[in-house]
Amino acid sequence: MKVQNITNIDKFFSVVDDCKGKVELVTGEGDRLNLKSKLSQYVSMANIFSNGEIPELEIIAYEKEDIDRLIKFMVNGDN
Repeated sequence: MKVQNITNIDKFFSVVDDCKGKVELVTGEGDRLNLKSKLSQYVSMANIFSNGEIPELEIIAYEKEDIDRLIKFMVNGDN
């Protein structure tokens, strides 16, 4: 799934941390980084995050409830 315009990075990672299954970020090179790993979170965001907003990411979640959780975050925004 593509996620766009993430402005509240802390809330985004809180949602990712609450996911039950694996959540991965797909890099431009096609690599998959485990977003539940704090190290991966810092490394991936250091490369992508530049001006306070993440324009678009490709995320893979394997559990339906995790997909629903991520979609709810995107629909409801930073709440």
